[in-house]
Amino acid sequence: MRFTLSELPDTVIVDIEGHVDDRGLFARTFCEEEFAAAGLPTRFVQSSVSFNTRRGTLRGLHYQAPPRPEAKLVRCTRGAIHDVVVDLRSSSATFLKSICVELTAENRRALYVPPGCAHGFQTLADDSEVLYLMTEFYAPEMARGVRWNDPMFGVEWPIASPTISERDATYPDFRP
Repeated sequence: MRFTLSELPDTVIVDIEGHVDDRGLFARTFCEEEFAAAGLPTRFVQSSVSFNTRRGTLRGLHYQAPPRPEAKLVRCTRGAIHDVVVDLRSSSATFLKSICVELTAENRRALYVPPGCAHGFQTLADDSEVLYLMTEFYAPEMARGVRWNDPMFGVEWPIASPTISERDATYPDFRP
């Protein structure tokens, strides 16, 4: 695996190094030793999947507040997504900055989202599926979100009129 630091501290792009032959591809997507050497968590306590039938579906921007903040390892296993991370850590040099990474079934890339960052994505293809691994158990009372198009973040979403849940559409703007 190759680990590439993004512009946001502790946010890491994980690329696989697969073995390709006439049968197809085989690659490791997680290795405790390699993740530890890269400074990433090696314990994930939950896994979830998000299946999205329509191109343009937007989910986010979500995070889990202290004392139960979570990190996520996100991978698109079918289709394609425009994945977004917003740094909400007030002590960070990149506070309120965001990054966008395209995750697709073809590039098999994963994105590590550290605790204290909001995460969301928009599907770029019909029938896109996203797999999450989380470092903390889901705690509904700690679940938070900020508005997907809050001008403070300056996120450029590829599809202007998303399909979005009422909850995600009505999250408030972020107040530092």
